Amino acid sequence: MANQNFEKNLEYIGIKLSDKQYEQFDQYYELLVEWNSFMNLTGITDYEEVLLKHYVDSLVLHIEEIGHNNDNISLIDVGTGAGFPGLPLKIAHPQLNVVLLDSLNKRVKFLNQVIEDLGLEGIQAIHSRAEDGGRNKNLREQFDISVSRAVANLSTLSEYNLPFVKVGGYFVAYKSGDVDDEVKNAANAVKQLGGVIERIDKFKLPYSDIERSLVFIKKIKNTPGRYPRKAGLPGKEPI
Repeated sequence: MANQNFEKNLEYIGIKLSDKQYEQFDQYYELLVEWNSFMNLTGITDYEEVLLKHYVDSLVLHIEEIGHNNDNISLIDVGTGAGFPGLPLKIAHPQLNVVLLDSLNKRVKFLNQVIEDLGLEGIQAIHSRAEDGGRNKNLREQFDISVSRAVANLSTLSEYNLPFVKVGGYFVAYKSGDVDDEVKNAANAVKQLGGVIERIDKFKLPYSDIERSLVFIKKIKNTPGRYPRKAGLPGKEPI
């Protein structure tokens, strides 16, 4: 049975789910809380807060606006952590082909458990640092969309994400409301990595004061072979 607030919030952002999808979100929540009791997945465990700050926050991206072919969109979530935003996007848009990438193996084990228990297909969790994944020929420039809700500046995130994106695809960064300076400072890095900052969508989460931004970066040419640099460098010395 759908939680009324959750349903109302999803309606506000234009998303309609089936009973089965609501059930999957609840199963995901139960696993999140269970695993969080013995490993650090999230500081947010209150049910209503998870629904708003993790699920709704993940689903604000309208996939159909940026996908080339809605039936066969490939998406990678870089530094996915407990699966945000990639897992909610997969539950709400089952047709997506999703890769969840994380550098911590125990988080990958958690993600695999969620994938198995929810019966999700067309999704896999991969244990890898972003810098190594971006050089892996099976992953490099293979995705229509790369997303990241990880905590890092936009220059660093662009070096983590743009190598995964096909020319013509998008890297979408999930950010807090106040992002203008960060976007300005990242312009050079984005250009060097083959991207262009197309737009910034600013909004508040439904019926709240929580300010958020989505930064849309379009990939217009191949990322030069020297990027991403070796592990650790993008974070320590942003382009």
